[in-house]
Amino acid sequence: MNEIVESCRFVAKHSEHVKIHSEKIQEFAEYFDHSHIKHWIDDAPFDLKQLSREDRLHFLLVFNAISFSYWGEPKWKIVYNGDEVDGAYGMICAIARSVEKGIPILDPYFLSQMSEEEFSRVLEGNVEIPLFQERYHILQNVGKTLLEKFDGKFSNVVEQAGGDAQKFLNLLVKHFPSFEDMSEYHGKQVFFFKRAQLLIADIYQAFSDFQYGKWGNIDMLTACADYKLPFVMRRLGILSYSDSLTKKIDGRVELVHGSQEEVELRACTIWAVEMIKKQVQKKIPEVDSIHVNDHIWVLGQEKYKDDKPYHLTRTIAY
Repeated sequence: MNEIVESCRFVAKHSEHVKIHSEKIQEFAEYFDHSHIKHWIDDAPFDLKQLSREDRLHFLLVFNAISFSYWGEPKWKIVYNGDEVDGAYGMICAIARSVEKGIPILDPYFLSQMSEEEFSRVLEGNVEIPLFQERYHILQNVGKTLLEKFDGKFSNVVEQAGGDAQKFLNLLVKHFPSFEDMSEYHGKQVFFFKRAQLLIADIYQAFSDFQYGKWGNIDMLTACADYKLPFVMRRLGILSYSDSLTKKIDGRVELVHGSQEEVELRACTIWAVEMIKKQVQKKIPEVDSIHVNDHIWVLGQEKYKDDKPYHLTRTIAY
């Protein structure tokens, strides 16, 4: 049993503020084809393949450890190769910029000893990034954990998983506390593990030509519930909201992490992707939830003048 899927299905069944529209899911599934299966790495402004395998793994670990909560007024952004970049791509570019400047941001020892001043140079932008302290302490913990438990190499974590994506997920949640992403809903635990799953999916994509890109149980990974996926699914008519939730989101009122409305948003996002996957697999059997996730996320990078806002929740979960 997939505890993420089962717990999110329970929320979707009882959801009061978020509705899934099956007819729109059918429309989207009919439109989906092989050419639409893309991953952020394909469009990223930095080529990971120029790094060694170990550094590539550490890059993805560092990125996913601190890739969350970018919204704000003004929004944090950096300049990379003459272009302004924000959000997740901004974080990728900040890490890439550090690598290119010789800052050892991929070195666990540096992470474990890194000062706040050194980290502020890594994330230097137009404003201080939200949750700066949380990101700083997470990376310190990542460095210390790698040094104390895995001989300073993330590849040792990967290899300990033995090619099993679910075992890898359990290892990440067990040894790196910031990846533990759960909420409660009507007395039941709801599992998301957004950043942990995304890290596994990123490694799967980045090492498609190597053993790290060949995982058993990869089909058990779910969508990674964040801001962008429900934002796009609302645009597509797959999700709709209650009047009270619509008023909050469109009025840019912050939703509390773990609140009923926020849990329903995230859980219905995951369950809707499962429904999409089931429909798409009728014509493309090899499509998994992570493929649907990646395509919807890339769609979220496109801007339209009539777009509604995405929901705001200040959290390290996403």
